[in-house]
Amino acid sequence: MTQKIILITGASSGIGEAMARRLAAEGHVVVAGARRLDRLEVLAKEVPGVEPVRVDVTDRADVEAFVQGARERHGRVDVLVNNAGVMPLSRLDALLVDEWDRMLDVNVRGLLHGIAAVLPVFTEQGGGHLVTTASIGAHEVVPTSAVYSATKHAAWAVTEGLRQESDPSIRVTTLSPGVVTSELADSITDPAAAEGMRTYRAAAIDPDAVARAVSFALAQPADVDVNEIIVRPARQR
Repeated sequence: MTQKIILITGASSGIGEAMARRLAAEGHVVVAGARRLDRLEVLAKEVPGVEPVRVDVTDRADVEAFVQGARERHGRVDVLVNNAGVMPLSRLDALLVDEWDRMLDVNVRGLLHGIAAVLPVFTEQGGGHLVTTASIGAHEVVPTSAVYSATKHAAWAVTEGLRQESDPSIRVTTLSPGVVTSELADSITDPAAAEGMRTYRAAAIDPDAVARAVSFALAQPADVDVNEIIVRPARQR
């Protein structure tokens, strides 16, 4: 691939960190964004080509500054990976409304903030690639996942709508990972949901599997749009 300017949110751990490591190793400039700047700075020291930037995707102005700052430094933005997400699972009757709101803010509004910030840039420069990290939860609902799955289905729907509405010069990809080794389940406060996750996540794959998938999508020629990739453990049925 020609060197690209790639922005990734949620890059301080898990899938986002794996994407940053792989894409920077492939020779791209990776602007790694997350709230935990200290982790991003460690990543940047370990991996040449990674630029650490603090960003809170729930803050629209913050996301706008994240995109525009990269554009000012590099003259363009080729890819935005909307990867930031949270997953505090619980049954609905647990009534953890604050956690529902947090999932909506990060998983849905955060995605919309990213689109709002980068779409005018892509339109003005005549092209770009937007990638959304959704989830296998966008395609299925299990007990405790109702709100999380709803946010990820919304992410899938928004991204698919963007694909249909966009000029062919703007490519759009949805990644739907299954069980991946990450910190995502650490935010679960509901005891029953946490216990269920320990069993569910017994067969997890390395986040680099998802990073390889996004690398594949980005490497395609301009007339090829990889619309969606589902990546999950072979044992996950």
